Amino acid sequence: MIGRITGTLIEKHPPQIVVDVNGVGYELDVSMATFFNLPAVGEKVSLHTHLAIREDAHLLFGFGSETERRVFRELVKVSGIGAKTALSVLSGLSVEDLAVAVAAQETGRLVKTPGIGKKTAERLLLELKGKLDFIGFSLPAGGVARASDDVRQALLALGYNDKEADLAIKQLPADLPVSEAIRQALKLLSKA
Repeated sequence: MIGRITGTLIEKHPPQIVVDVNGVGYELDVSMATFFNLPAVGEKVSLHTHLAIREDAHLLFGFGSETERRVFRELVKVSGIGAKTALSVLSGLSVEDLAVAVAAQETGRLVKTPGIGKKTAERLLLELKGKLDFIGFSLPAGGVARASDDVRQALLALGYNDKEADLAIKQLPADLPVSEAIRQALKLLSKA
Protein backbone atom coordinates (compact mmCIF):
# COMPACT_ATOMS: atom_id res chain seq x y z
CA MET A 1 0.00 0.00 0.00
CA ILE A 2 1.24 3.47 -0.83
CA GLY A 3 0.48 5.68 2.16
CA ARG A 4 2.29 8.90 1.32
CA ILE A 5 3.88 10.54 -1.71
CA THR A 6 6.56 13.22 -1.45
CA GLY A 7 8.12 14.66 -4.55
CA THR A 8 7.96 17.43 -7.14
CA LEU A 9 4.60 18.48 -8.53
CA ILE A 10 5.03 18.33 -12.30
CA GLU A 11 1.44 18.51 -13.66
CA LYS A 12 -1.90 19.92 -12.49
CA HIS A 13 -5.03 19.10 -14.49
CA PRO A 14 -8.04 19.04 -12.14
CA PRO A 15 -8.78 16.65 -10.57
CA GLN A 16 -5.58 14.86 -11.56
CA ILE A 17 -1.99 15.74 -10.72
CA VAL A 18 1.37 14.11 -11.38
CA VAL A 19 4.07 13.98 -8.71
CA ASP A 20 7.63 13.06 -9.69
CA VAL A 21 9.33 10.91 -7.06
CA ASN A 22 12.95 10.18 -8.03
CA GLY A 23 12.12 9.95 -11.74
CA VAL A 24 8.81 8.08 -11.41
CA GLY A 25 5.68 10.12 -12.12
CA TYR A 26 2.72 9.13 -9.96
CA GLU A 27 -0.74 10.14 -11.21
CA LEU A 28 -3.08 11.03 -8.36
CA ASP A 29 -6.69 12.12 -8.30
CA VAL A 30 -7.30 14.77 -5.65
CA SER A 31 -10.33 16.60 -4.28
CA MET A 32 -10.79 20.22 -5.24
CA ALA A 33 -10.04 21.20 -1.62
CA THR A 34 -6.63 19.56 -1.90
CA PHE A 35 -6.10 20.82 -5.46
CA PHE A 36 -6.56 24.47 -4.50
CA ASN A 37 -4.04 24.10 -1.67
CA LEU A 38 -1.30 22.61 -3.85
CA PRO A 39 1.91 24.55 -4.46
CA ALA A 40 2.90 25.73 -7.94
CA VAL A 41 4.16 23.27 -10.56
CA GLY A 42 7.84 22.55 -9.96
CA GLU A 43 7.62 22.81 -6.19
CA LYS A 44 7.84 20.05 -3.60
CA VAL A 45 4.59 18.48 -2.42
CA SER A 46 3.70 15.83 0.14
CA LEU A 47 0.31 14.10 0.13
CA HIS A 48 -1.37 11.31 2.08
CA THR A 49 -2.58 8.67 -0.35
CA HIS A 50 -5.08 5.89 -0.79
CA LEU A 51 -4.49 3.15 -3.37
CA ALA A 52 -7.60 1.56 -4.87
CA ILE A 53 -7.01 -1.66 -6.77
CA ARG A 54 -9.69 -2.76 -9.23
CA GLU A 55 -9.73 -5.43 -11.92
CA ASP A 56 -9.01 -2.89 -14.63
CA ALA A 57 -6.94 -0.24 -12.83
CA HIS A 58 -4.80 0.77 -9.89
CA LEU A 59 -5.93 4.25 -8.82
CA LEU A 60 -4.03 6.52 -6.47
CA PHE A 61 -5.86 9.27 -4.59
CA GLY A 62 -4.07 12.12 -2.82
CA PHE A 63 -5.15 14.15 0.20
CA GLY A 64 -3.75 17.28 1.80
CA SER A 65 -4.46 16.00 5.32
CA GLU A 66 -4.77 12.73 7.19
CA THR A 67 -8.29 13.74 8.25
CA GLU A 68 -9.42 14.13 4.65
CA ARG A 69 -8.03 10.68 3.82
CA ARG A 70 -9.80 9.12 6.81
CA VAL A 71 -13.11 10.67 5.75
CA PHE A 72 -12.54 9.42 2.18
CA ARG A 73 -12.00 5.90 3.53
CA GLU A 74 -15.23 6.12 5.54
CA LEU A 75 -17.09 7.30 2.44
CA VAL A 76 -15.92 4.41 0.24
CA LYS A 77 -17.11 1.93 2.89
CA VAL A 78 -20.69 3.08 2.27
CA SER A 79 -22.48 0.73 -0.12
CA GLY A 80 -22.91 2.26 -3.55
CA ILE A 81 -20.23 4.92 -3.02
CA GLY A 82 -17.14 4.46 -5.13
CA ALA A 83 -13.86 6.31 -4.97
CA LYS A 84 -14.83 8.87 -7.63
CA THR A 85 -18.10 9.69 -5.84
CA ALA A 86 -16.30 9.97 -2.50
CA LEU A 87 -13.82 12.36 -4.10
CA SER A 88 -16.73 14.34 -5.53
CA VAL A 89 -18.27 14.64 -2.05
CA LEU A 90 -14.97 15.91 -0.64
CA SER A 91 -14.71 18.36 -3.53
CA GLY A 92 -18.15 19.77 -2.80
CA LEU A 93 -17.93 19.85 1.00
CA SER A 94 -15.10 20.40 3.43
CA VAL A 95 -14.60 17.57 5.92
CA GLU A 96 -16.02 19.82 8.64
CA ASP A 97 -19.12 20.64 6.57
CA LEU A 98 -19.64 16.95 5.86
CA ALA A 99 -19.33 16.10 9.56
CA VAL A 100 -21.88 18.80 10.45
CA ALA A 101 -24.25 17.54 7.73
CA VAL A 102 -23.94 13.98 9.05
CA ALA A 103 -24.42 15.01 12.69
CA ALA A 104 -27.46 17.15 11.82
CA GLN A 105 -28.68 14.61 9.23
CA GLU A 106 -28.98 17.30 6.54
CA THR A 107 -29.58 15.69 3.14
CA GLY A 108 -29.77 19.13 1.53
CA ARG A 109 -26.03 19.70 1.74
CA LEU A 110 -25.21 16.36 0.15
CA VAL A 111 -27.66 16.43 -2.76
CA LYS A 112 -25.88 19.53 -4.10
CA THR A 113 -22.91 17.29 -4.88
CA PRO A 114 -22.86 15.91 -8.45
CA GLY A 115 -23.76 12.21 -8.46
CA ILE A 116 -25.52 12.30 -5.08
CA GLY A 117 -29.30 11.98 -5.17
CA LYS A 118 -31.69 12.05 -2.27
CA LYS A 119 -31.60 8.29 -1.60
CA THR A 120 -27.80 8.17 -1.77
CA ALA A 121 -27.58 11.18 0.55
CA GLU A 122 -29.90 9.48 3.05
CA ARG A 123 -27.82 6.29 2.90
CA LEU A 124 -24.62 8.30 3.43
CA LEU A 125 -26.08 10.08 6.45
CA LEU A 126 -27.33 6.83 7.95
CA GLU A 127 -24.11 4.88 7.44
CA LEU A 128 -21.75 7.70 8.45
CA LYS A 129 -23.62 8.63 11.63
CA GLY A 130 -21.18 8.45 14.54
CA LYS A 131 -18.22 7.55 12.29
CA LEU A 132 -16.85 11.07 11.74
CA ASP A 133 -16.46 12.02 15.40
CA PHE A 134 -12.65 12.08 15.00
CA ILE A 135 -12.89 15.31 12.99
CA GLY A 136 -13.48 17.44 16.07
CA PHE A 137 -16.02 20.05 15.07
CA SER A 138 -18.73 21.80 17.02
CA LEU A 139 -22.33 22.02 15.94
CA PRO A 140 -23.97 25.41 16.07
CA ALA A 141 -26.11 25.92 19.19
CA GLY A 142 -24.46 23.08 21.12
CA GLY A 143 -26.38 19.82 21.21
CA VAL A 144 -29.57 21.27 19.74
CA ALA A 145 -28.94 19.64 16.37
CA ARG A 146 -29.14 16.16 17.93
CA ALA A 147 -32.50 16.93 19.61
CA SER A 148 -33.78 18.53 16.42
CA ASP A 149 -32.67 15.41 14.55
CA ASP A 150 -34.98 13.30 16.75
CA VAL A 151 -37.83 15.74 16.17
CA ARG A 152 -37.15 15.73 12.44
CA GLN A 153 -37.13 11.92 12.26
CA ALA A 154 -40.42 11.79 14.17
CA LEU A 155 -42.05 14.26 11.78
CA LEU A 156 -40.77 12.39 8.74
CA ALA A 157 -42.13 9.13 10.18
CA LEU A 158 -45.52 10.81 10.58
CA GLY A 159 -45.58 11.62 6.86
CA TYR A 160 -44.32 15.21 6.73
CA ASN A 161 -41.73 16.04 4.08
CA ASP A 162 -38.22 17.45 4.66
CA LYS A 163 -39.25 21.03 3.96
CA GLU A 164 -42.20 20.94 6.38
CA ALA A 165 -40.12 19.31 9.11
CA ASP A 166 -37.27 21.81 8.72
CA LEU A 167 -39.70 24.75 8.76
CA ALA A 168 -41.33 23.55 12.00
CA ILE A 169 -37.98 22.84 13.70
CA LYS A 170 -36.68 26.33 12.91
CA GLN A 171 -39.63 27.84 14.79
CA LEU A 172 -39.05 25.85 17.99
CA PRO A 173 -37.19 27.20 21.06
CA ALA A 174 -33.74 25.64 21.41
CA ASP A 175 -34.05 24.29 24.95
CA LEU A 176 -37.17 22.12 24.59
CA PRO A 177 -37.11 18.42 25.51
CA VAL A 178 -37.67 16.19 22.46
CA SER A 179 -41.20 15.10 23.40
CA GLU A 180 -42.36 18.69 23.92
CA ALA A 181 -40.60 19.79 20.72
CA ILE A 182 -42.49 17.13 18.75
CA ARG A 183 -45.81 18.26 20.26
CA GLN A 184 -45.13 21.91 19.42
CA ALA A 185 -43.92 21.04 15.91
CA LEU A 186 -47.12 19.11 15.27
CA LYS A 187 -49.16 22.11 16.45
CA LEU A 188 -47.24 24.41 14.10
CA LEU A 189 -47.71 22.03 11.17
CA SER A 190 -51.43 21.57 11.82
CA LYS A 191 -51.91 25.36 11.53
CA ALA A 192 -50.12 25.50 8.18
